[in-house]
Amino acid sequence: MDTYLEPSPESGRAFLMRGMTGSVVMLNLLRYRPIADYSASPQLAPATPIAGEAAYRLYMEHTMPHMEKSGSTLLFFGRGGPFLIGPDDERWDAALLVQHSSPAAFMAFASDAEFLACTGHRTAALEDSRLLPLQECGW
Repeated sequence: MDTYLEPSPESGRAFLMRGMTGSVVMLNLLRYRPIADYSASPQLAPATPIAGEAAYRLYMEHTMPHMEKSGSTLLFFGRGGPFLIGPDDERWDAALLVQHSSPAAFMAFASDAEFLACTGHRTAALEDSRLLPLQECGW
């Protein structure tokens, strides 16, 4: 089974080529590890093992000031569960909606060195994820 924790060069290029203008909302779907895996970022590891969800909370505590500084807004952060419509064998533990003022603002936020210093908590926390850029369709 494939897992997705980072954008690929192709998906990043496709995001930029969409030519979106105005604000963009990022739908984040998260599947936590039972126990966070800090092997890629041992300098961030807590003294004792923690759950993936707890590691993601550490990531969010560090990330929120950087999001706010970039003008982004956390619209929603909630627990997942079984689908009402969807496959029985797929689960997402949490979902986030984050609004960025523009694709360029998102890219500036996502490439900020101070923000990037904490992404090891995200990697340790997640077993799998999805990130879907959304733009209002003006119905």
